[in-house]
Amino acid sequence: MATQVGDFARQSARQIHFNGFVKDCVGHQSSGMWRYPGDRSADYTKLDHWIELARLFERGRFDAMFIADLVGYFDVYGGNVDSALRTASQLPINDPTTLVSAMAAATHDLGFGVTAGVFYEHPYTFARRMSSLDHITNGRVGWNVVTGYLPSALRNMGQQDIPHDKRYDYADEYIEVLYKLWEGSWEDDAVVRDKAHDVYADPAKVHPINHHGEFFDVPGIHLCEPSPQRTPVIFQAGGSPRGIRFAAENAEAIFVTGPTPELVAPTVRQIRDSLEAAGRGRYDARIFMMLTAITANTEQEAWDKYHDYERYASTEGALTLYSGWIGTDLSKYDLDQPLDDIESNAIQSTAANMQKVTGDDGRRWTVRDIAIRRAIGGNSPVVVGSGEQVADELQRIVELTDVDGFNLAYVTNPGTFEDIIDYVVPILQERGVYQTEYAPGTLRNKLFGAGDHLKPTHPGYRYKVSK
Repeated sequence: MATQVGDFARQSARQIHFNGFVKDCVGHQSSGMWRYPGDRSADYTKLDHWIELARLFERGRFDAMFIADLVGYFDVYGGNVDSALRTASQLPINDPTTLVSAMAAATHDLGFGVTAGVFYEHPYTFARRMSSLDHITNGRVGWNVVTGYLPSALRNMGQQDIPHDKRYDYADEYIEVLYKLWEGSWEDDAVVRDKAHDVYADPAKVHPINHHGEFFDVPGIHLCEPSPQRTPVIFQAGGSPRGIRFAAENAEAIFVTGPTPELVAPTVRQIRDSLEAAGRGRYDARIFMMLTAITANTEQEAWDKYHDYERYASTEGALTLYSGWIGTDLSKYDLDQPLDDIESNAIQSTAANMQKVTGDDGRRWTVRDIAIRRAIGGNSPVVVGSGEQVADELQRIVELTDVDGFNLAYVTNPGTFEDIIDYVVPILQERGVYQTEYAPGTLRNKLFGAGDHLKPTHPGYRYKVSK
């Protein structure tokens, strides 16, 4: 199926969506920046820090705070966890669900996409946690479904490593149980609150789900009455063919990454095609591309800021993260060793992508180049320029790739987000491509403007007891 990028490119007012991409830890994508003057990343244990960040995102009319998470640590580099601890490379890390209630109380419209892995909690109790958050936030919560990729997480859960595609078989049944609990247990009018007859909920309208599958047996009813969205907005970030299939079948917001927009575009096209193959609309899911923007009043000021950041970037931290991402211990190699001397498919792919970024096919890229490239922005493209230049580039990327918006990573927290909100958002708003006010209702309604509940084409809808 041909992509519809061209159709959108001809529309001057395609709306751009922003999520703030964060993690409940010190160091996220840009290594070493917790040391930068004014950075508050090390305040991650302070609730005031998160409340202020949520209010900042809402001032910037971000759709959601997308909170990544890991139940594990990066221990490939050097064969142990020492470098991750030393450089605060996504360790220590706290539970992000503990933050949402307080942030929701301090905001009115901002959504919260919470990451949680399917292997770390039984779906029966997880269904209750998400329904509780959906109630407390008045329908502003989403769930980023992950199957996990760090062996350290499975080891510490007492589990064996699971083949990649088998993880998604497990996730298929996990989310099926959740749909049954969220959509198929309580009818819409099960809660009657009849004080005169001492009836809060009508037992005839609350049903056991009777699920008996390969991985789970859940015979009973959901513990929670229907929340505003019932099913939270489903986020997903699978990049493999099996992951894309899972996303196309379930997700309403899909997270994509890539070193350049040109390399992201085919992935977006594949996702759009897969949505249609799953019987859904081509645009039934919002697609967000990870991106880091460094901006200021002028281009020169933005580049000055970038070079200032370089002084604090951690080479060891960048290699710690990247070793974990690709499963190859880069501490075994000299920093100036060419990548094409290293026997690793992931390394060769990295080298090829770097050449595509620079257009320099003759240069032999080294391990040091990875550290420099990944220390600022991590796994995302980095856009540097004035507010107008960054806005131009974001619109170009949307037209080129057919993404709906961006998961904005930060170099400094909250500085990067403050700069985007001060320099880029007003320009996009003036151009009519970024919201000036939130739509009413739940996160689902704010993203799609089509009601608070699942579309009939969504697989979860088939389990709905009250249609």
